[in-house]
Amino acid sequence: MLPFRDVATAAYCPRKCYYRRRDPDRDRTPPPAVVAVRDLAFDYPTLLDDADALRSAPIAVTPTTYRSNLGAARARLDAWDAIADPADRDVFVSGEDCRGVVHKLLDGPTLSLVFAGDPPDRGVWHPQSVRLVAAARALADERETPVERVYAEYPAHGLVRAVDVDARRLGAYRAALRTARSIDGPPPRTRDKVKCDPCEFTDRCGVRTRSLLGRLRS
Repeated sequence: MLPFRDVATAAYCPRKCYYRRRDPDRDRTPPPAVVAVRDLAFDYPTLLDDADALRSAPIAVTPTTYRSNLGAARARLDAWDAIADPADRDVFVSGEDCRGVVHKLLDGPTLSLVFAGDPPDRGVWHPQSVRLVAAARALADERETPVERVYAEYPAHGLVRAVDVDARRLGAYRAALRTARSIDGPPPRTRDKVKCDPCEFTDRCGVRTRSLLGRLRS
């Protein structure tokens, strides 16, 4: 049974997945800055109502944009109340293929994962989609009921996006699962060098690291 992160990382770059497995610190606690951003996802009512709290929060957009984004999510999402006040948080779930922690467990059942990095213009990044489906499948196995929609949160931006667990996403998840299971040695280097810039393992791959941005995508 694989951790959610392994499958998501395999979707991003199989070689990175290989090195992460060999890294003795790969399950280390997230940096304080990441924890501070993730904590915002559990304080949306305060951030909507308290201007001082919002001004001092580690957000990536202006307070006006932040409130606009959160307000739009509140108006658009039927699950907003559960997202703002989840039934449980940081819950370990285990399915037939994958296991890991879901940041918010919602009635339904469904779930939400919180990502500290920047979102794409639309939807979610591919590795995050794979991770969301892995979590949905694990929860479905554990509760013996389908989980057809989950949520991705980008609390530094005040964005919450619904993600349908559809055939396309399931196919991408299964492909990443097969890849993760098949890794028993260093896979070939990716040809997409943009992925190498933010990777913490580029020194082992022979590609020079130029930036730390983007590590949070996987």
